[in-house]
Amino acid sequence: MLAQVSSRIKGLMMVITGATLWGLSGTAAQVLFQDKQITAEWLVVVRMMIAGSALLLFAVCKRMAIFSIWTDIKSIVSLLLFGFVGMLGVQYTYFASIATGNAATATLLQYLAPVYIVLYAMAAQKHRPSKEVMLAIVLALLGTFLLITNGSTGELKVPLISVVWGILSGVALAFYTLASAQMLKKWHSIIVVGWGMVIGGGGMCFVFPPFPLPAIRWDVETWLLILFVIVFGTLFAFLLFVESIRYLSPTESSLLSSVEPLSAVIASIVFLHVPFGLFQAIGAACIMVTVLLLSPKKERQSSNSTSIT
Repeated sequence: MLAQVSSRIKGLMMVITGATLWGLSGTAAQVLFQDKQITAEWLVVVRMMIAGSALLLFAVCKRMAIFSIWTDIKSIVSLLLFGFVGMLGVQYTYFASIATGNAATATLLQYLAPVYIVLYAMAAQKHRPSKEVMLAIVLALLGTFLLITNGSTGELKVPLISVVWGILSGVALAFYTLASAQMLKKWHSIIVVGWGMVIGGGGMCFVFPPFPLPAIRWDVETWLLILFVIVFGTLFAFLLFVESIRYLSPTESSLLSSVEPLSAVIASIVFLHVPFGLFQAIGAACIMVTVLLLSPKKERQSSNSTSIT
């Protein structure tokens, strides 16, 4: 009994730490964009290529057959679609929303993904929405409105372009989740996500090559922030989340990963002094409640899906 409790606590600590690192990586990226003049395109390419390669190397060390996924035609097509549209779509839209706005808003808007997943499932299966789903949708709309206006229609508290990128990030995350569901039934998530990052990052290299390095001041803080985004905010965060599922149910891990937007909001306020009004806080709470309401439904749609932002 004591061993079970200890394992559960270990799983809780893992998923909370991983989700917190994900949220903090968005804040670190905001500093890079606003203070270091690094572009979202450059950071996306570097993050995906390095983190993806590291995940595949980790899989090799775990004696996983990382190339076996390339022997199945159906898996190849799904993997390419997942890498170019799902993984790259999530990464770029999320960082673009941060670069044009702030990490707190970008993360919260991305977490509207469960709404899009549930709506897609209802449309595909021709189901009428339940009262719970209707409540979640109303809360999502209200939360988004309050988040970007702070209760005043006179002006937006967040640039419109950032809001658009944030909403697209949520749509991309929904696609990412649905597109990866079938592959994750057959292949380990580390292999799927690792190849997805390498494919998406490799494709973007042709449009935004990472070399030569951007002409900015490469001081110690810049390198440390980049290192944090790639190593702690991506690689370690993902591995901690995946490992936590050994001790918790996938539903519990998904619900607890909602710590990510909370950590992004707190970090933005404390470290970057991002203004966050009362009505914006209420809007953030509405979105968090939406996630809690719909995460079990999202889980039934894709019980093995693992997100990474």
